[in-house]
Amino acid sequence: MMDCTDRHFRYFMRQITRRTLLYTEMIVAAAILHGNREKLLGFSPAEKPLALQVGGNNPLELAECARIAADQGYDEINLNVGCPSSRVQNGNIGACLMAQPELVARCVEAMAVGGIPVTVKHRIGIDDRDSYEDLAHFVRIVSEAGCGRFTVHARKAWLQGLNPKQNRHIPPLRYEEVYRIKQEFPQLMIEINGGITSLAQAEEHLTRVDAVMIGRAAYDNPFLFAQCDRDIYGDNTTPPTRHQVATAMLPYIEFWLTQGLKLHQISRHMLGLFAGQPGSRAWKRHISENAHLPNAGAEVIAAALIG
Repeated sequence: MMDCTDRHFRYFMRQITRRTLLYTEMIVAAAILHGNREKLLGFSPAEKPLALQVGGNNPLELAECARIAADQGYDEINLNVGCPSSRVQNGNIGACLMAQPELVARCVEAMAVGGIPVTVKHRIGIDDRDSYEDLAHFVRIVSEAGCGRFTVHARKAWLQGLNPKQNRHIPPLRYEEVYRIKQEFPQLMIEINGGITSLAQAEEHLTRVDAVMIGRAAYDNPFLFAQCDRDIYGDNTTPPTRHQVATAMLPYIEFWLTQGLKLHQISRHMLGLFAGQPGSRAWKRHISENAHLPNAGAEVIAAALIG
C-alpha cells in the first residue's frame, strides 16, 4: 500500500507475526532502475518473507527489476495489475493492464529470469470488461506465461469516475467469482483480497481458496495478526501482547534515530496498535502530539504505554 507498507511498518508487523508474507509499497520499474535503490528497496532480514511489488509494462525493464529483487534477497516479485489511480493509469500500468493480458503475460515471462517466483495482483475486472469470462481469460493467458499465483481483489475497478479510495469500497465485492477461478484453475494458487477485516473471515475464505491478502485492515488494526502464526500457520507459539510489540520497537527506533530518521516516520505506523481497545485514543494522541517535537525519541512511545 502506497505510503503505508514501508520498511518500518514491515518491521513493526514482524513483531506481531513472523510467518505472514509482507509486501513493499508498489514501486514503479523506472524508480527501481534509476532511483535510490537502497532507499527504495532496502530492508531488514527480520522482515522476511518479503515480496517486492512493482508496477510496469515493459518486459525488459521488469526483467531487470526481477534480477535486482533476487539479488537484494526478496522472496518473490509481484506485478501490480490492480491499482486504479489516475497517475498509474497515465503510465499505462496498474489496473488498466487488465485490458492487455497478452502484454501482462510477456511481462511475467520476462520476469521469470530473476529466479524468484513471479506473482500477479489484479482486480476481477475493469470498467465494462468485468464479466467472469473476461476474468478467466486474463488468468488463463497470464498463467500460461508462467504465473502460478494470482492475488485477486474481488472488486472491479472503475478507471474513470472513481478515485482509488472509492474503488476500495463502492464496487461490490464478488467473492464467488474468485472461488470459481480456483475451481476452474485448481493447479493455480489463488489468493483472495478485498473487504477482509478479521482472521475469522480469512479462515472462512481459506476453505475456498489457497490464501488471503489483508491490506487496509492490516494497517488500521495491525494487532489482528497477533494470533495468525498460531491459528493460520499452526505454529505452537504464544501470541505477543500489544505492550510487548511496542516495547520490542524501542531499540529499532533508537537505531534509526541515530541514522537521522525522525520519530514520526516510524511511530505513524504504530498508531493502530491499540485499535478498539480502552486507551487507544490516548495512545494515538500522545504519539501524534509528541512525535514531531524536536529531539523526540523512543521515550515518547514508552510514555504512551504508561499513559
